Amino acid sequence: MTALAEIYQREGVVQVPQLLDEAEIAQIREVFMNQVAADHSLAIDDGVPDDDPLARYPRFVHPHRRTDVEAGRRSLELMLDSRILDVVTALIGPALGAQSMFYFKPPGARGQALHQDNTFLRADPETCLAAWIAVDDVDADNGGLAVVPGSHRTELVCPEPADLTESFTNAEVPVPDGLRKVQTRMKAGDVLFFHGSVVHGSRPNTSADRFRRSLIFHYVPEASTEIAAFYNPLVRPDRRPTTLTEAIGGGPCGDYADAEP
Repeated sequence: MTALAEIYQREGVVQVPQLLDEAEIAQIREVFMNQVAADHSLAIDDGVPDDDPLARYPRFVHPHRRTDVEAGRRSLELMLDSRILDVVTALIGPALGAQSMFYFKPPGARGQALHQDNTFLRADPETCLAAWIAVDDVDADNGGLAVVPGSHRTELVCPEPADLTESFTNAEVPVPDGLRKVQTRMKAGDVLFFHGSVVHGSRPNTSADRFRRSLIFHYVPEASTEIAAFYNPLVRPDRRPTTLTEAIGGGPCGDYADAEP
């Protein structure tokens, strides 16, 4: 874990290969595909047109709060799974679960313009962390994440208008001076951990027949003092809920309505 922490401190992002095994990933894939086929009750309304691939496969937000369905129960279990939490703890210390998300990203779906997660979480101190689980093999063709290593050492950057032909969100953070964007490649079961200030995003899924499904959790240190209202209540490792003082602004990741001008 020491080596991972050193990479994280230097780059703000670290990839852990095969943290989840093939059978677990197959189960996650099946559970979420069954849920989206049944209904969209776990989805957030991103306002996409009916003919958009994301209308059929909308992103799920906070599924861990819906333990009445299997996708929700599985989300909560994995959010608090010791294999993931052990890495999270090594990187930011004892942590609270703040958010769960599932992206389907079918062929033809737009990506998400470069952004920084803490624009939305508003966690203070600014040390929120994402655990991005690849549920399919991921590369540039099917819209894998691109990250800007080292950008965690910059302050939150004011977003600019995004290209809506490529992004379902309407604002984009420019790459900070002196840094560069790096395309990730991941195998299903790999987990990418990255700091809340790391600039990251993805381009459209241009593959013919490959989904780019991902299950994502966000965490904040137990010592955090505030967070955007959207993320209360948070979850302790023992499953007990807890709340933090509500920060001004923020909202679901990918919604720039409350971003600072």
